[in-house]
Amino acid sequence: MNNHCLKFDAIIETPFSRLGLQFQEGLLCTVEYLKLDVELKASNHPDALNVIEQIERYSKNAQYCFDIKLSTKGTVFQQKVWQEMCSIPAGEVKTYGEVAAILSSSPRAVGNACRANPVPLIIPCHRIVSAAGIGGFAGATTGYFTDIKRQLLCHEGLVF
Repeated sequence: MNNHCLKFDAIIETPFSRLGLQFQEGLLCTVEYLKLDVELKASNHPDALNVIEQIERYSKNAQYCFDIKLSTKGTVFQQKVWQEMCSIPAGEVKTYGEVAAILSSSPRAVGNACRANPVPLIIPCHRIVSAAGIGGFAGATTGYFTDIKRQLLCHEGLVF
């Protein structure tokens, strides 16, 4: 059993990547994009099954709206950025600068809050992009994680 299996309560397959899911007192607290070679881990816990079912629904229909109880820890500013992310409908994006203007902040601070998002996909940080293109994702500006962001946006009808 690898370290990923020990950390997560479930590891599931999606069209975009494998996802590690972690729960705390019945609330989803972590979603992590994992490489495709990470071992899957099933869960029969009702909270996990509900989240997995909702992720499957989103995978089939980009317009699906999650209704998942979360335990997200972050600063007041991060919480505001995450709330703003949740207001962006599937198939639409805002730039780091647009979100920064709404929150009277800076694009870099918004990017840092995106990177700190503990439950990506559920809180859709992939819908925040750079004014010059796709921007970063999960702390990366190229490679596997930006490919996931591109796939998620494509799933929602956008091309980057």
